[in-house]
Amino acid sequence: MIGYGSIGRRHADVLQEMGHVVAVVCRREISHPQKYSTLDQALRDFAPEYVVIASRTIEHRDDLNQLAASGFCGLVMIEKPVYDSGSEPVPNNFKRTKVAFNLRFHPALQKFREIVGGRNVHAVTAYVGSYLPDWRPDTDYRKSYSALQNLGGGVLRDLSHELDYLMWIFGPWQKLTALGGHFSALEIDSDDVFSVLFQTEQAASVSLNINYLDTTTRREIIALTASGTVRLDMVAGTVETTVETHEFSVARNDTYHAQHKAMIDGDEKLICDLTEGLGVMGMIDAAEIASSQGIWVHA
Repeated sequence: MIGYGSIGRRHADVLQEMGHVVAVVCRREISHPQKYSTLDQALRDFAPEYVVIASRTIEHRDDLNQLAASGFCGLVMIEKPVYDSGSEPVPNNFKRTKVAFNLRFHPALQKFREIVGGRNVHAVTAYVGSYLPDWRPDTDYRKSYSALQNLGGGVLRDLSHELDYLMWIFGPWQKLTALGGHFSALEIDSDDVFSVLFQTEQAASVSLNINYLDTTTRREIIALTASGTVRLDMVAGTVETTVETHEFSVARNDTYHAQHKAMIDGDEKLICDLTEGLGVMGMIDAAEIASSQGIWVHA
């Protein structure tokens, strides 16, 4: 595990619950039985088969390059997003390289995808919002990487799950425009609101709003189709159509567990591959250009 912030600890805990021995690369003093200060030392002494990159977003590129230069040829999972900016591939001999968009493993999202996949979709509205100061109650939100643009923070990257699963369901974006920035009184310098309007081959209009501001956590999609409306509420775990409601019970770490199992087993059906993850980076860069210049950007 490279990095041991909140997401690194969660990955490590899940993998240990699955019965794996986990070592951590972290510069800080932490309480973990197998901790290394440098990646080179960990690769030499621990000799892992599977590496999870869960460092700060701005450090991902250097960590990937160092891992590739070391000759590592095992499994690599990159916590989303792949980079803070840019979308270049990394030359490597890794056995498999995937991106940790774990919400693909949420059964309600999978059901929503199954239902809308066979329909003529007219328009889609997606929303995700939660209050940044509540994310990590034991830390000062103002000092988190999320709050700091120079560390790769900001809502567009933090909540890029939506960019991934909307393209996973409806296909790659063809053109987009966006509006975003730091609009609230939160003491951060990263973006706290972003709205993206885009078109895909399956959906003529996809509208997405993401924010750090909603004091009631919400994660929802509404698809208007020729066969009626389909509503997904991932917090409640429900998918509603005009004729039925599907309900799912999902524990906090279930999607992480399923994602790591798929990675280790070589199950490619759901997991986000590197090409798709870099496609999300291209969409992030396009959204920032569109917002700053007030234009439509074509893929």
